[in-house]
Amino acid sequence: MVPLTTLDYPGLLACVLFCQGCAWRCRYCHNPQLIPARGEQEIAWSQILGFLQRRQGLLQAVVFSGGEATLQGGLVPAMEQVRQLGFKVGLHSAGIKPWAFAWAAQAADWVGFDVKALVEDADLITGVSGSGKANWRSLERLLASGVDYECRTTVHWHLLDVERLWRIGQRLHAFGVERFAVQLVRSGRMLDPDLPMTATPSEAGELWRRLEQLFVHFELRDH
Repeated sequence: MVPLTTLDYPGLLACVLFCQGCAWRCRYCHNPQLIPARGEQEIAWSQILGFLQRRQGLLQAVVFSGGEATLQGGLVPAMEQVRQLGFKVGLHSAGIKPWAFAWAAQAADWVGFDVKALVEDADLITGVSGSGKANWRSLERLLASGVDYECRTTVHWHLLDVERLWRIGQRLHAFGVERFAVQLVRSGRMLDPDLPMTATPSEAGELWRRLEQLFVHFELRDH
């Protein structure tokens, strides 16, 4: 649990609950300790509720992240308990299982949705066959739900290049997405120093300008 953040739910003071377990193996994973089904730093739900009760009137939102939060069978009841305490509910997800994602998204006030890559390229990122289809099918369900959201793509220049990222942007724009964020993997977490980078600073800078023109809201972040 991160008890206080201004970054994970737009415009609100929030805490983040990181749910253990993920079925994908993204090569740049920011939280690899959360991939296994069980972890060493698990916190009982009763303790979480006690913390949130003490923060009523101070915090404004609770964000469920991961790992992949939608793999938790108890996620939606937990989200409903959080809402009953008076908090807005956020969800970070890549939509690993579209049916589970659609169920959880309906219980959220805002979703930060991870677009891993184009359908045909996602397996290179996630290490799991068929992940691209699941990822984009979940996006379609999110767009049909009416829930407020942001799409974001994490970029590792050993795995994505400028043209592929531009094509992701174009496809999202065609789907009607207005808010898109690119999260740049920090250089200290390169996969292999001998692998070539796929974008020069000037090429990346030109891409950011093109994406700013494509979307109503575009943001570039470190990750």
